[in-house]
Amino acid sequence: MNKLEQLITELCPEGAEYKALGELGEFYSGLSGKSKDDFSNGNAKLITYMNVFSNLSLKIDVADKVKIGENENQNTIQYGDVLFTGSSETPEECGMSSVLTSITDEKLYLNSFCFGFRFYDKKLMLPEFSKYVFRSSEIRKQIKRTASGVTRFNVSKKKMEKVTIPLPPLPVQEEIVRILDKFTELTAKLTAELTAELTARKHQYEYYSESLLNFIEEYDCKKIKLKEICDIYLGLTATPKYTNSGVKFISAQNTSKDFLDLENVKYISEIDYAKATSNAKPKRGDILFTRVGSNLGHPVIIDTDEKLCIFVSLGFLRIKNKNIVSNRYLKHWMNTDLFWSQVRKKVFGAAKVNLNTGWLKEFELTLPPIDIQEKIVNHLDCFEKYFNFLYDDLSLEIETRQKQYEYYRDKLLTFKKKEAAENE
Repeated sequence: MNKLEQLITELCPEGAEYKALGELGEFYSGLSGKSKDDFSNGNAKLITYMNVFSNLSLKIDVADKVKIGENENQNTIQYGDVLFTGSSETPEECGMSSVLTSITDEKLYLNSFCFGFRFYDKKLMLPEFSKYVFRSSEIRKQIKRTASGVTRFNVSKKKMEKVTIPLPPLPVQEEIVRILDKFTELTAKLTAELTAELTARKHQYEYYSESLLNFIEEYDCKKIKLKEICDIYLGLTATPKYTNSGVKFISAQNTSKDFLDLENVKYISEIDYAKATSNAKPKRGDILFTRVGSNLGHPVIIDTDEKLCIFVSLGFLRIKNKNIVSNRYLKHWMNTDLFWSQVRKKVFGAAKVNLNTGWLKEFELTLPPIDIQEKIVNHLDCFEKYFNFLYDDLSLEIETRQKQYEYYRDKLLTFKKKEAAENE
């Protein structure tokens, strides 16, 4: 019998007590009404959505400073408080938690997109234990059920009062924290090593690609502007009426891989497709690219003769003369810094980034003879295939370790309910 089993047998053999949050403490809201000027001469730290969402234990050293008036001194964050994200675009991101696990003299405040919970009796649960409890699968399920919305979801603090959590004896909590802290450390170390390997292979691929695509003198090549070899089109700006079948209507989510993924698509009617502008109708051989979002600029070659229509989050390049330019060559070029260095010059300092067709037309690239292009892309296709294999393999390993961690964490945080034991 290990130490944890001994503690449970000695201190809570009939199970752990479960109580609703409404019985254990109270919720408080974040600050609202702060303007840009309040951040220019701050006197207190403001904890934001990302501070809460990204960390189990609250990291106050990365928080921004905000100006707080004398009448706003209520609801400062205290040691042991559990902080939640209150509003998000998905139910999965609502109610994500972080806990202030260290004592500090600094005044800390929550912004209006978050809210906090404070135990009446702080001796009931160790802050280090609560950071794991509120991220466990069972408690997350309860919290997600309190969120409602359509395009944006908000957690109901009233419903949150009914969320029940386990309250094992403190020595049991301490031992679980010791185990999970060690497990978390080992998982983070392994994930960091795998991620570093993934990054190294990505840099290797990028270096090899750029070396093959940067050869002006060797083949007596000249710089050419993209508008000279391609027409550039954008998708529909208005959201169409979707149907259960018809013409496939694709968006950026269908181009996140290195091929056009048509497994999960929406549809528009043949009539609406006929009415749509030809600018939104890519064809086989065209190069789709994402214009916005985290996958910005990602190129995918269309390899189907199916009718397709695209949303404005996508654009596509259509080569004017296929005897002069290879679409595979252009695709590889768009994956290198030879392309991205030109993007960065255009978007420097911009609050919101999207690929503007006016910019793209003026982008320059080196274009060798078509037979040289084919030789280059054959090499790059092989290397890309090898890289994607490694990427998938390492990504799967990272995902597996994370699931393993979550599985053991949830097992350690699942207790027999004491009430059920007494009623047997």
